[in-house]
Formats: sequence, C-alpha cells, structure tokens
Amino acid sequence: MAIHQQLQKSALGPEEISRLVAAYEQTLTALALNDRGDPITQMIAKTIIEIGKTGIEDPKQISKLALRKLGAP
Repeated sequence: MAIHQQLQKSALGPEEISRLVAAYEQTLTALALNDRGDPITQMIAKTIIEIGKTGIEDPKQISKLALRKLGAP
C-alpha cells in the first residue's frame, strides 16, 4: 500500500499513522480507486501526508482537503 511505504520514512507515532491511513482510505473510496498498486495512489499518499503535517487531525477533513488539492469534484 502506497501510504505505508511513505510512512515508513517518517517519525510519526501510531495514532498519527492511523489517522493518515484512515484519511487515505477515505480518499481512495471517494475516488473509487480499488487498485492500491495504481500509481495515482502514491500521489494521493504524499498529498495526505503533506496535509497531515499541517496539524490537521481529523481524517475526514484531511481527505476533503486532499480531494480538493487533487482537483477531484
């Protein structure tokens, strides 16, 4: 899974990782992406982590912001 590969490089704690994974899954669901090997999922993971680093903790809000940043309707 793309997000786990990205998070291995970070010094985030278990709670932060859990929130980011939840936001990632919500975003993939919203975009109807089922193939976790799709290259677009890597870009989504990076976007989720970038937003998560701003201090936002709510996975729904992180997902919403990621969708907006990615230009999704």
